[in-house]
Amino acid sequence: MFVLKRQDSITTITLSHPPVNAMSVEWVADFNDIISEIENEPECRVVLIRSDQKVFCAGADLKEFHEKFNRPDRSEVFIADTRDYQKLFARLEKLPKIVIAEINGAALGGGFELALSCDLRMAADEAKLGLPEGRLGLVPGAGGTQRLTQICGPSVASRIILTCEIVSGQTALELGMVQYSVPRAELQQEAQALAERIRDLSAGALAESKACIAVAQNPTLDGFDAEVAATERLIETDDTRQRVADFLEQNLK
Repeated sequence: MFVLKRQDSITTITLSHPPVNAMSVEWVADFNDIISEIENEPECRVVLIRSDQKVFCAGADLKEFHEKFNRPDRSEVFIADTRDYQKLFARLEKLPKIVIAEINGAALGGGFELALSCDLRMAADEAKLGLPEGRLGLVPGAGGTQRLTQICGPSVASRIILTCEIVSGQTALELGMVQYSVPRAELQQEAQALAERIRDLSAGALAESKACIAVAQNPTLDGFDAEVAATERLIETDDTRQRVADFLEQNLK
């Protein structure tokens, strides 16, 4: 279901489950194992999630969905599954790495919720993105209502969720659903270049910055205090001291 590749501090997770990278109980378990494997690897600075199928991820496995929906205990089963997806995407969101979603094709339902849990999203202009769960009488329950609202605001979230609209990568960029949109033929090269650019930055500073951005979304926490604490942790690290020394040497001549 997944192909894992490590090279030059970039870990690439390729979704490889023909034909549409359907998400299932096994998929969740395998993805959790991958996160457990890489979350404490200091050599991993950037995680790039891409697909080797024509789509990025089309959401739930329909055969598994059908089987569970016909069970007498379907309510309990679907509640448990929803919580498992929420926990998985929360783990991905909180990884102390920068996570990039390279969206080459359709990212619908749970597939788009996966992308929303990444720090950066780069879509092909031709990709299709959306949360169409309302057509089935359901909500985007794997974090879709919450993350899309946090990222784009309630106006865009209402447009996408309440009308079940599917938009192109270009429109998704205009709405703020993704940060980048490029022609499909250029997507892999552009996403790789982005990963390499981030890889060369300070891993510690990026992890601390990511944590501070998360604090900014929590009204019960003081983001300014978080910045002070992050600065205190970073200022005496070898990496920061070396980077500052190099910068000053180049600019104080």
